[in-house]
Amino acid sequence: MNAPLDILKKYWRYSNFRSIQEEIINTVLEKKNTVVLLPTGGGKSICYQIPAMLSEGVCIVISPLIALINDQVNNLEKKGIKAIALTSQLSQNDVITAFDNLMYGNYKFLYLSPEKFQSKLIQEKIKQLNVSIIAIDEAHCISEWGHDFRPSYLKLNELIRLQPKATVITLTATATSKVLKDIQTNLEIENATVFKQSFKRTNLSYHVIHTEDIYGRLKQIATKINEPLIIYTNNRKQTKEVSQFFNRNNFKSSFYHGGLSVSEKNSAFENWINEATPIMVATNAFGMGIDKENVRAVIHINIPNSIENFIQEAGRAGRDQKNAYSITLTNEALLSNSISRFAINTPTIDKVKIVYHHLNQYFNVSLGEIPTEIFNFSLQEFCDTYRINVLATYSIIKILEREGIVSLDENFSKKSTIKFLISNNHLFNYLEKNTRQTNLINLILRSYGGIFEHYTVINETFLSKKLAVSKKEIIQQLQLLNNDGIIVYNCENTNSKLTFLVAREDTYTINRISKNIEQQNSLKSEKLNAIIHYLKNYTLCRNIQLLNYFNEELKEHCGTCDVCIRKQKNKHPPTSLFLVILEILKNNSLTSREITNQLEYSEEEILNSLKILLEKNKITITSQNKFKLN
Repeated sequence: MNAPLDILKKYWRYSNFRSIQEEIINTVLEKKNTVVLLPTGGGKSICYQIPAMLSEGVCIVISPLIALINDQVNNLEKKGIKAIALTSQLSQNDVITAFDNLMYGNYKFLYLSPEKFQSKLIQEKIKQLNVSIIAIDEAHCISEWGHDFRPSYLKLNELIRLQPKATVITLTATATSKVLKDIQTNLEIENATVFKQSFKRTNLSYHVIHTEDIYGRLKQIATKINEPLIIYTNNRKQTKEVSQFFNRNNFKSSFYHGGLSVSEKNSAFENWINEATPIMVATNAFGMGIDKENVRAVIHINIPNSIENFIQEAGRAGRDQKNAYSITLTNEALLSNSISRFAINTPTIDKVKIVYHHLNQYFNVSLGEIPTEIFNFSLQEFCDTYRINVLATYSIIKILEREGIVSLDENFSKKSTIKFLISNNHLFNYLEKNTRQTNLINLILRSYGGIFEHYTVINETFLSKKLAVSKKEIIQQLQLLNNDGIIVYNCENTNSKLTFLVAREDTYTINRISKNIEQQNSLKSEKLNAIIHYLKNYTLCRNIQLLNYFNEELKEHCGTCDVCIRKQKNKHPPTSLFLVILEILKNNSLTSREITNQLEYSEEEILNSLKILLEKNKITITSQNKFKLN
């Protein structure tokens, strides 16, 4: 029998294991249930992949993201290891063929999402497999105390019941002790061996910079580092704006968010990986599975929802073990906006009652009735009908699902796309003969850019409202344009399936779950307050703050974060800074930003020094807001 190290060398081309990987692997090979907490970039996948290679039978891997599943399967196949991904795109016949391959084709890995596991066909097929290991990735999603709670994860104990002889390994990068306990309880795995590696990253330096000039600071940092970066923003619009700012200033940047088409996402990602555009500006959609070793800094110009999210994102820097930076640019306005946004988007009991009432009204559900029908449900159309916020409503429906009041089978993430196949001139000629299509085509051209160059996501509901015609008619017109060879139109069914699971009792239905809702709201509030406290605390070492959150003690200060550096400088008052500022002002009048760009001191130190020099009448400010010598 091969040893774990032999498999590592043969397939992964590494000569040694990292930290506690080998110990975890040996524990799984001893058929002991295992809970693994390794920080981002700690090499979690190897901890179940190598034991699976050394065991008879199939390893079932539960993972939350289709993109992550596909990435893992592709990587294994490149190594010559047989793996199958069960995604929503597969037909029933494809699923049956996949399980035949798993049973008779020497395949070692089956990857699927927790939602996909709920299929009765898949459950029946899993029963028939010889399963050696069940690996549950991003296991913090099991716990209601986790930052990415997914109700579907709570049903995974059924998978363990289907294969009681399989060894269970759960893996996460961010979990408190409470979450780790929840994982074991909810999965009903007793006497599990827990491996918990320190969150301390000696090569990662944490910095929080308070500044009103976010864009100026971004430019300054990008100039100094001049290596691959990730910049996290608050919203989709801002990703494009920040990326354009970099490109205007002679940097090469891409942007990434959940609203882009698959091809646009792939293009942005590949350009970043290959360093055609070494700066990536993204929302948190650029998340799990991002693995580029030489990212030198992760910069946040948003306020993450939690310490867990923050540390996951920051941890994407410095995976090559070289010095790297987590930098957060913030100010009072950003902090205040984050609190306000939380208040607006938090689903109060009253808001939940309103949405639940609207759902019953929308589908004509009578008091005391449990409809047997499964309803087609368009979230966008529902929200348009009652003039309510889409994101807030979606959050509330997910709460109703979590509490067993409704079931939502989601398809609305699948977007329709179009692309024009003919030039502007040919399009003009076509419209002369087909005037019925003029209004629709003109609206599309006004509403969507780049539609002649690449596939563009469109919203048929939006088009129908603008033209005051039915959505059905819009689809018919688009299909006609497709048949005439004017466009390529990929029409997706944007409707979800909604099922009512309990009798309608209006207020009483929500009152029964109100305590759970309030508990979740309180938890989210605690997590937001924790990250804000971290960003405002300029007295305690950043590493100590972060490790304390995960119940980990660190007595020694890191010496590399902004707090530690500031304290070291304060031990030796920077009287030299006054002299340096006076020296660089001898030849030119400069703004505070221009001075900051020339010096290694923090913005705060420079501004304080300028204030003192002004008070001592050593310098003055010009009408152009520049500092000059008196």
